Parts: sequence; C-alpha cells; structure tokens
Amino acid sequence: MARSISYISGSQLLSLKRRPNIAVIDVRDDERSYDGHITGSLHYPSDSFTDKISDLIQEARGKDTLVFHCALSQVRGPTCAKRLANYLDELKEDTGINSIFVLEHGFNGWEASGKPVCRCTDVPCKEESQQY
Repeated sequence: MARSISYISGSQLLSLKRRPNIAVIDVRDDERSYDGHITGSLHYPSDSFTDKISDLIQEARGKDTLVFHCALSQVRGPTCAKRLANYLDELKEDTGINSIFVLEHGFNGWEASGKPVCRCTDVPCKEESQQY
C-alpha cells in the first residue's frame, strides 16, 4: 500500500512539536549551517539522502510522524519525503513511521512567520523544544 504524504502548516507543526513522537527532517544542504534550523531537527541533506535513509530510520526510532522540509518545500523536501515513503513500502517491515508530512513554505516560511529558529551548530541539534 502506497503511503500518502500530506502538507502541514507551520502553526500545525508548532503544536505537534510538543509531542515526543514527531521528528523534523531538514533536507537542506549547506544553507542549514548559516541560515539556522528548526530546533531539534535532524539533518539529512538532499544530495545524499537516498544513501542515508536507513540511518534516518534508526535515528527516528520511536517517532511515528516525520515532517520534511527544505528552504521552500517545493522540490527537495517533497522529493525526500517521497523517497522515504517508497523505501518504507519496499521494506515491508514495520518501522513505526505512520505519517509523513512536508512543511508548507519550508524553513523560509517558518522563519518569516516568526516561528522559533535555532542557530546552534550541533549536528544533530541538541536544543530542546522548551520554547514551544
């Protein structure tokens, strides 16, 4: 059964981030290091995403909802979300991932709307989501 991918607004994500079962996946490439990122997000650059899918599944263990984004969520974010969905369909193994979303308007929209941005250089980001 093919997994569906839905879009989620920044406000919806902000309320979901309070739950421990969600992971935000940043698939931007180099711009993450100088533009900042969504607090607690995991970084899986789009240019090497396919090779790192199994690593992502391991790192997201215990999360049932993944939200992908790039700068605008027009190409890289949706493409990587679809690659993961296809991989999970072929895997035929329960990874616990039930929902896959793409953040509307990406990181740029998130930041432009005044949502919290972390500027740490830790990979992965170790900041907690306490400001949510």
